[in-house]
Amino acid sequence: MSSSRRPNSEKEFERAQKVIPGGVNSPARAFGAVGGHPVIIDRGEGQYLYDIDGNRYIDFVGSWGPHILGHRHPRVISSIEEALKKGTSFGAPTLLETELAELVADLVPCVEKIRMVNSGTEAGMSAIRLARGYTGRDKVIKFAGCYHGHVDSLLVQAGSGALTLGTPSSPGVPQGCTADTLVLEYNDIAQLKETFTQLGDQIACVILEPVVGNMGVVLPEPGFLESVRDLCTQHGSVFIMDEVMTGFRVALGGAQQRFNIMPDICMLGKVIGGGMPVGAYGGKAEIMDAISPVGTIYQAGTLSGNPIAMASGIATLECLREANPYPQLEEKTQRLTKGLIAAATKAGLEHTLAECGSMFTLFFNPEKVTSYAISARNDTTRFARYFQGMLDRGVYLPCSQFEANFTSTMLTEEDIAHTIQAAEEVLQEIA
Repeated sequence: MSSSRRPNSEKEFERAQKVIPGGVNSPARAFGAVGGHPVIIDRGEGQYLYDIDGNRYIDFVGSWGPHILGHRHPRVISSIEEALKKGTSFGAPTLLETELAELVADLVPCVEKIRMVNSGTEAGMSAIRLARGYTGRDKVIKFAGCYHGHVDSLLVQAGSGALTLGTPSSPGVPQGCTADTLVLEYNDIAQLKETFTQLGDQIACVILEPVVGNMGVVLPEPGFLESVRDLCTQHGSVFIMDEVMTGFRVALGGAQQRFNIMPDICMLGKVIGGGMPVGAYGGKAEIMDAISPVGTIYQAGTLSGNPIAMASGIATLECLREANPYPQLEEKTQRLTKGLIAAATKAGLEHTLAECGSMFTLFFNPEKVTSYAISARNDTTRFARYFQGMLDRGVYLPCSQFEANFTSTMLTEEDIAHTIQAAEEVLQEIA
C-alpha cells in the first residue's frame, strides 16, 4: 500500500488507536484483512469519497449500502436541514414517523405494521424476541455466513467482519445464549427439511438474508427461499427475512419483491435511513401487535423514530419511488461486472463473480459461492493485493473479500471505465 499518498490518514489512525479500540468503531472498517491502515474520510460527494489527504475515490462501499443515491443527494440533505430546524430528538411521537411507516408499508410487500429502531442489530434482536414471544417457542434457525447484527443468540458462524477476522463466534457470548440457535448451511434444502422433521414444533423462526451480503454476495439457489416459506407455514414458525442490506436495494420492494417470496417479518436498515442511523422491523399486523404497548413483548428505544433519520429516509424512498432507477442502475452494474470478469479472465486468475441488482462481489475462488463453506475457501491473500492496488488507483472497495460491493445511481460511464482499467492493471500485476 502506498502510504506516501495518505500520510495524514496514517498519522490520524495512530491517534485514533490511542483512544478507540483498534482505532475503529466497527471492525468492518479495520484493514486487518488487507494490511495497512484505514483511509480517514473527510467528505462524500455523489459517487466519490475524499480522504483527509485530498485523494478522491470512486466509492463502492456507500457506507455499506445506504447511499444508493450517492452522497449528499440534494433532496435528502434539504429534508435533513428542514427537520433540524425543529430540533434533533423529542422522545415523543412525530408526524415523520408515521409518514415513513406508511411509505414502507406501501412499498414493501410483507409490511402491514412496522416498528422503527436505531440499527440493524436492534432490528434483529427485536425480531427474534417477537418471533419467540409470538410462537411460545425457543429455537431459531440461522444460516452459516449470514450476519444479523451482533446479537448474542445470532453471533454464531456469522459472516462479514466476523468471518474476515477469523472469529465466526465471539467471546463474551454465554453458551446458554446460543443453545437454541441451530446453524444450517445456506442453500441446503435437504438439511433444512430434516431439521424441521426432527424439531418443527420447537422452531420459533427461520432468519436469513435473502441475498447474502456478509460472506460476499451469495444468491439463493432455485427453490431455497420457497422451501423456507413452505416449511415455516407448515410448522407454524415465523419466517424472518433480513433485508437490512437488500431492502430498497435489489428492488424497490426489496428481495421479497424481486423473488416473489413473502416473509412474515422483515428487518430493514441502511437505505431506509438514507445514511442516518436507523433500523426497522415489520410484517403481519397480527404478529406485530404482539409488541408492547398493544401486546406483552417488550421493546423500546429513546431515539427510535428519530426525526432527522425519518426525514432522511422519507426523502430517499420518495426519490427511489418517483425515479425508479433500478433498471438503469442494474445495467450500469452489469457493465461494470462484465468488465471485471473480463479483466480477471485476461489475467488468468481463478475467480467467480456474483451479483444481484446493484450488489456484487468478485471472488478469488474458482467455485461458484453458494454457502459459507465455499466462501471460506476464498483466496484472501490475493484479494488483499487486489484491494490495495485498486485503492492506490482511486477505487474504494470494501476492505474484505467477504463483503458486498454497492453501486449508486451517480456512477458514470467514465467511473465504470476507470474502475475496469484499474482492475486490469492490478489483476495483471497479481498474476
